[in-house]
Amino acid sequence: MKEFTDQDIEHIRDIIGRDDSDQARRELDAMHPADIAELYQSLDLQQAEYLFRLLDEEKAADVLMELDEDDRLRLLEGMPTEEIVKQIEHLDSDDAVDVIQQLDEDDRDEILSQIEDVEQAGDIIDLLKYDEDTAGGLMGTEMIVVNENMSMPECVKEMRAQAEEMDEIYYVYVVDNDYKLRGTFPLKKMITHPSVSKIKHVMETDPVSVKVDTPIDDVALDFEKYDLVAMPVVDSIGRLLGRITVDDVMDQVRESQERDYQLASGISSDVDADDSILAQTKARIPWLLIGIASGILASVILGGFEDQLHAVTALALFIPIIAGTGGNVGVQASAIVVQGLANGSLDIKDFATQLAKEVLIGLLNAAVLSAVMLAYNLLFLPDDLMVTLTVATTVFAVVMIGSILGTVIPLTLEKLHINPALATGPFIQVSNDIIGLIIYVYIANLYLHFV
Repeated sequence: MKEFTDQDIEHIRDIIGRDDSDQARRELDAMHPADIAELYQSLDLQQAEYLFRLLDEEKAADVLMELDEDDRLRLLEGMPTEEIVKQIEHLDSDDAVDVIQQLDEDDRDEILSQIEDVEQAGDIIDLLKYDEDTAGGLMGTEMIVVNENMSMPECVKEMRAQAEEMDEIYYVYVVDNDYKLRGTFPLKKMITHPSVSKIKHVMETDPVSVKVDTPIDDVALDFEKYDLVAMPVVDSIGRLLGRITVDDVMDQVRESQERDYQLASGISSDVDADDSILAQTKARIPWLLIGIASGILASVILGGFEDQLHAVTALALFIPIIAGTGGNVGVQASAIVVQGLANGSLDIKDFATQLAKEVLIGLLNAAVLSAVMLAYNLLFLPDDLMVTLTVATTVFAVVMIGSILGTVIPLTLEKLHINPALATGPFIQVSNDIIGLIIYVYIANLYLHFV
C-alpha cells in the first residue's frame, strides 16, 4: 500500500486547486483503489468529490467499497441518484447491499427502481431482507453453478458463460434438479477427467456450507477452522442461495473487534478518531457518568465507616489496593471468557466447568496475593494486627469474588444475547470496586468488634 507523505497530499491538492483534470487522472490511474480511498481521508469533501468524478465507473465502484463507512456515506450524500446507480451496477450483490443499506429508505427505493438489470435489482432486494449480522446479510449471489447431471462439455460451456459476469472464481458449485447443494467441482478435474459422463461422478461431495441465518461470528470460526476462501450459503432445506468470501469475513471480524474493544473501554457506540466532538462525547459520557455514580456510592459506603477510619486511620491506606485488586481480577477473568466465546474454544454449555476452573484459579491467586499483603503488613505494621488481618482477609475475598463475577457476568450476557465484551470494561471494574469496599467495611467492622 502506498504511504502518502505531506508533500504527496499537497501535490494532489495543488492539482485540484489548478483544476488540472488531465494530471489528476494520470495520478489516479497509477493508484490502487485502496490507496485512493486512503488519500480521500486527507482531503476535504469537495476535493474528494472532484477526484471521484474523474474515475471510470468500475474503478469508482472499487474505491467506494474501500472507503470507511462514514467517508462513503458523506460521498454518497453528495452524489446524484443516477451516479449512485452507475456505481451499484458495477458492484457485486453483497457490496451493493452494503452501499444501499447506508441510504435512507426513500433513496433505496428510487435507486433500486433505476437499476437496469432486473435480475441484479431482484438479488439486492432479496439480500436486503436478511439480518446484516447473519450469513444471509454477508453473502453475495455471484457464483458459478452447474447441475450434477451435466457432462463435461456441457459443464465447461456453462462455466464459461457464467464466468463472463464474474471478477473472481473461487469454487464451482454443483446442485441437483431442485437446486440443492450436492458438492463442488474442482477445476483440476476438467483436465484429469475430460470425458467423464456426468459431473456428479467426479465432484467433491459434502462441501462445508452454512445456513442463511447463521450468526457472522460462527461463520468466521468456520472459515478459520476449514481454511476456506469462500463458503456456500444454503437455506433450511439445503438449496444454494449464495456464497461468502473470505475478504467479507475479514472485514466483519475487524469491525466486530473494533466494536468489542470500544465497548470494553467504556465507549457505548461506534466512533472513530475523525468523528465530531459531539459524537465522541455522546459515546463516552454514559460510562463516565456511571463511574461518577459509583464514586458517589463508594463515598457513601465509606461515610458509614467514618468512625472506624478515625479509630484506625491505617485502614484508609489500603482502600485503593482493595478496590483496584478486585477490578483487575474481574477484568482478567472476563477477558479470558470473552476471548474463549469469540474464538469458539468456550461454549455457553461449559458454564459450570469454566466456573469451577476459575474458582480454583481464584483460590491460587487469592492465596498468593493475600499472603503478600499479610507479609507486608506484618513487616511494616507489626503492632496493628487488626489492620493486617482485615486487609489480608479482604484481599482474599475480593480476588475470589472478582474471579467468579468475571466468569459469571460475560457467560450470562452471552446467554441473554448481549455482547459479553461489555463485561471486560467499566461494568466489571465498577461492580468489583463497590463490592470490594463493602467487603472491606464489613470485615473491618467484624475485627473491630472482636478486638
